[in-house]
Amino acid sequence: MKTDPSLPLEYGTEQNRLNIFGFWIFLGAEIALFGTLFASYFTLVNRTGSGPTGAELFEIAPVIIETILLLASSFTIGLGIHAMRIGRPKAMITFFLITLLLGLGFLGVEIYDFFVYVHEGATLQTSGFTAILFTTLGIHGAHVAIGLAWGLFIIIQIKKHGLTPATTNKAFIFSLYWHFLDVVWIFIFSFVFLKGMM
Repeated sequence: MKTDPSLPLEYGTEQNRLNIFGFWIFLGAEIALFGTLFASYFTLVNRTGSGPTGAELFEIAPVIIETILLLASSFTIGLGIHAMRIGRPKAMITFFLITLLLGLGFLGVEIYDFFVYVHEGATLQTSGFTAILFTTLGIHGAHVAIGLAWGLFIIIQIKKHGLTPATTNKAFIFSLYWHFLDVVWIFIFSFVFLKGMM
C-alpha cells in the first residue's frame, strides 16, 4: 500500500483518507440523531406531570464533575494524537489510557446521577420530561461506553502492531468520535442542565 510521506500517517494512503471521509459522514448521521433527541427534549421539557422538574432533580456539583472529566479527556486524547504524529507510541498509549480513565469516571458519575434521579421519583415512566431526559443522557452515555471499548481495542492494536498507516488511521478516527461526544456533552450541559436549573 503506497503512502504519501507529505501527509500525516493517518492520512497517508488513499484508503485512509476515504475512511476518514466516511467517518465524517457517519458523524453527520450522529448529529441528526442527537439533533432529534434535543428537539424531542425541548418539546417535552415542560411535560412533567406530577413528577419532578429539572430544577428539582439537577445538582450542579455532579454536572460540573462530569463536564471537567469529559473536557479533560478531550485534551488528553488530543495529546495522544500529537504523540502519535511525532512517532511516540508509548506516550500515545499513556494519553489514550488517561482518556479512557477520565471517560470511565464520567460514566461512573452519570450512573450515580441516574440512581439519584430514580430515588427522587424520576423514571422513564414518570413523565414525558423524565422519559426524554433518561433517553438523551442514556444514549450519550452508551456512546461513551462504546468509546471506552473502542479505545481499549485501539490501544491493544498499537501495542501489538505499532504506529502503522492502519493503526494511526483507526486512532485518529476514534479521536474524532471522542471529540464529537464532548461537543454533544457541551450542548447537554448548556441546554439540559444549566437551563433546567434556572
